[in-house]
Amino acid sequence: MFKNILVPTDFLDDNQHALEIAARLCSMDSGKICLLHVIEVIQNTTFEEFEDFYSSLEKRSFEGLNAIIDRLNLTETAVVPQVVYGNRTHEIVRYAEENNVDLIIMKSHKVDLEERSQGWGTISYKVSILAQCPVLLVK
Repeated sequence: MFKNILVPTDFLDDNQHALEIAARLCSMDSGKICLLHVIEVIQNTTFEEFEDFYSSLEKRSFEGLNAIIDRLNLTETAVVPQVVYGNRTHEIVRYAEENNVDLIIMKSHKVDLEERSQGWGTISYKVSILAQCPVLLVK
């Protein structure tokens, strides 16, 4: 059913649950997972101004993605690490569209019922509204 799953990560520990769910879904259909990290670009600057800085972040990002993949120890599921630059919400949605993603799985925080007005501007909320494919939010 889901052969191409996107799991965005910011390297926090609570992303692991989303990846584990993706792995279980992919193992049923021999699918693949893209583990995506978005490096935010400093506004009103050019990439060239901070090229060394961004290159260092990209290297560390791939190291982090590969460490996550190694921890999960998947043998039957292909996991592809990807790093892109830009606005996180925009890049997650763009990547999903351009790569024919069937499902996006990402972490989301619980909304406090006493403070319902808080938390509607999160990346997970924006992606769930803007993405053209199904989005599974994991709490």
